[in-house]
Amino acid sequence: MKLAVIAHDGKKADMVSFVMKRMNFFKRDDVELVGTGTTGTMIQHAGLKVDLVASGPMGGDAQIGAMVTEGEIDGVIFFRDPLDKHPHDVDISMLLRLCDVHDIPLATNYKSAHIIIKYFKNK
Repeated sequence: MKLAVIAHDGKKADMVSFVMKRMNFFKRDDVELVGTGTTGTMIQHAGLKVDLVASGPMGGDAQIGAMVTEGEIDGVIFFRDPLDKHPHDVDISMLLRLCDVHDIPLATNYKSAHIIIKYFKNK
């Protein structure tokens, strides 16, 4: 299974913490990660293999959206910062819409990500 990990600047530490607490799951042989720029790099530094795409503002959200469209992504964990304005809101909306169109599980906060990981653990 291939999961995308994305986090806004104000949520990157939360994402790393989330992944670290579930390291056994994310290190499984059947789990592949793809991440946007800095988020993916931070998770790599935590000890996991992550295929990197561009940062969100530089097109990374769109790259992951294309992967969703091509059927390459099984789930998206996107820790969004709802209290901040983002210059690439259009790309973010596009990614969220594509997850809905293609029926891809999408978590936008810690609790929903926890539920998705529980689902994939039992799959």
